[in-house]
Amino acid sequence: MTGRAKIAAAFSREGTREIPVVICYEGIYLRDHWSQLTDFPWWYQFSPDLGHHVQWRSEVIEKTGQDWFALPAFSPRHVRENLSIEERNGEVFRVDNLTGEVAQLIEPRIAGWDPNCAMQSVHPGHLVETNEEVDRSVPPPGPESLASLKVDGRRDLAARMLEQFGEELYPVCHVASPLWLCYSLWGFEGMMIMVASRPELVRYACERFLLHSLHQVRAAAALGAAGIWIEECLTDMVSPEAFAALNLPFVRQLVEAIRNEGMHSIYYYCGDPAGKWEALLSTGADALSLEESKKGFVIDIEEVVARTEGRCAVLGNLDAVGVLQNGTEAQLRAEISRQIAAGRRNGSRFVVSLGSPVTPGTPVERVRLYCDMARDLGCR
Repeated sequence: MTGRAKIAAAFSREGTREIPVVICYEGIYLRDHWSQLTDFPWWYQFSPDLGHHVQWRSEVIEKTGQDWFALPAFSPRHVRENLSIEERNGEVFRVDNLTGEVAQLIEPRIAGWDPNCAMQSVHPGHLVETNEEVDRSVPPPGPESLASLKVDGRRDLAARMLEQFGEELYPVCHVASPLWLCYSLWGFEGMMIMVASRPELVRYACERFLLHSLHQVRAAAALGAAGIWIEECLTDMVSPEAFAALNLPFVRQLVEAIRNEGMHSIYYYCGDPAGKWEALLSTGADALSLEESKKGFVIDIEEVVARTEGRCAVLGNLDAVGVLQNGTEAQLRAEISRQIAAGRRNGSRFVVSLGSPVTPGTPVERVRLYCDMARDLGCR
């Protein structure tokens, strides 16, 4: 079976005879291991040259050996045709040859914050407190037609990657849950205060953010994705009642939209699922993915499978630090085998995966060993 066929079968009611293997958060893995994954310069990932992206992405896919890959969008053709990359005295700049605008590119720092990402640490000076302020902060998605993805060139890179890897590997895109997106509006403290004191305003904000998530789902389908990874963070810190009222209805709508577009949904719930198990399983997602045991809570794959009872596929939660990074080869093999055995009890609706991203201290060779071991053990 191809990797794509294995994952599709794992998400089916019948399950898969050959267990697939993946890593989560490929972008973090890439950031922390660029020099191990490819000999191309780091700025290739920001290049306007389509060929550069196909080259480095192909090397990463071949060296990693997992069964899916992140399907990328790209800049419109009319934008990138005017851009070039220039190296000046050891620094790298992106130049707009039409306007003359010059922007310095900063090499991503291993295990560091992305200076271009506004979502990583939000501390608003003012808390949005009215529906009108939410409207201004979260305008509806633009009116652009998704059909133009093919015409304007935004699908060019995805098309090339699908042509090269689409039959063998499962293409996946990412989207965030509406409640998790509220963090970008209020920051952590503000989000928790609003959930507790202004649930009606949070619900309204989720309705606005849902429009963007649904737009991303349609865009992913237009790119050619087969699956959508739904990311959920921080919501283990709200009560089960708040989760059910302010999050569950919107995640269900996301899952339904993904299914209507002919794609599978993978719901990644970050944090402790205690008190929310039934809510997580009632989203209707094709697969559930959870963290490994850490941060003072325990999530054992045996319990996950026992609670799931074959209602959906399960992604493994192999310990990215204690086993993948620090374990012996024997310990790695034993844990992969244990997880696969648990997955077989879920009707083989199972994908070997990590509970969290690959750590910076984990060599690329170790990740490849994990993938090769899982592929071998998953065929037995």
